[in-house]
Amino acid sequence: MSQWRTPVLPPYSMNSPAPDLLEQTDRTIAQAMANGALQPIHTERTVLRQNGFDFSVRWVSSLALKDAARVDAVTRKRPGFNPFLPPDPDLTVASLGPRHLAVLNKYPVIERHLLIITRDFEAQTAPLTLADFTALAYVMQAHGGLGFYNGGQVAGASQSHKHLQWVPAKTDLHTLAAIPSNHYDASQLPWRQLRTPLPAGCWSSADTAAAWLETSYRNACDALDLQPVTDPMPPYNLLVTREWMTVVPRSQEKCDGISVNALGFAGSLFVREHQQIEHLRTIGPLALLQRVATGQPSR
Repeated sequence: MSQWRTPVLPPYSMNSPAPDLLEQTDRTIAQAMANGALQPIHTERTVLRQNGFDFSVRWVSSLALKDAARVDAVTRKRPGFNPFLPPDPDLTVASLGPRHLAVLNKYPVIERHLLIITRDFEAQTAPLTLADFTALAYVMQAHGGLGFYNGGQVAGASQSHKHLQWVPAKTDLHTLAAIPSNHYDASQLPWRQLRTPLPAGCWSSADTAAAWLETSYRNACDALDLQPVTDPMPPYNLLVTREWMTVVPRSQEKCDGISVNALGFAGSLFVREHQQIEHLRTIGPLALLQRVATGQPSR
């Protein structure tokens, strides 16, 4: 990691969109690739279909030894290590208000993958706040895409410092993220969740969107017995588009050695080894998600 220095960040206005955020992201990516601060994980991808749902499954090629080492770096548990205090200035993209920064994922699998981190330490198991949703809304108002959150290690979080995440709209997420709310039937999915439609008008400003998001989040947590005022909260995943918010309670981090984070519930899975794809094909992605969400095997 580069020696810490205070990065020069673009100014922000939380009441207006961030049309230049992707441009700033791309400039930061180019510089970070040039100096080695950014270390993408290159993967191969296949699509598995079950019950009409498509799942994108990525894995590291057996030939990409350096990428396998990067996966180990991401998944290795290092108590007390916090890459966000301070964040690497070479990976820092922009300010997102007085309490948050946008930084690049050092080991991205998806291009333009942003982490929305708190400037000061807050726990990943703490409830999300209006300030958290305002920072997320600042990004999504201008650029759409998918915002998500892994509420604790059991929900797939790799760092204990609070961070939401965002990926662009053109990311190859599949059916679970693409179904419009007026065609969404939660009874087809064998786990507890709550999906809340969001009105298009809520994105008129970041503040308005944040208020909608916080209210929808608290209502969903209440309905799912997640106690959104407790710290630590029970484990859960959160997914947000400009059309809806989904909250999924979690019971375990992995099933049969396959770890799952919020992206799994958007139709995107990652396996460490190619042979795990055949196992996933045998049991079915829906069974994997059911197990990590409920702890119960599929029938």
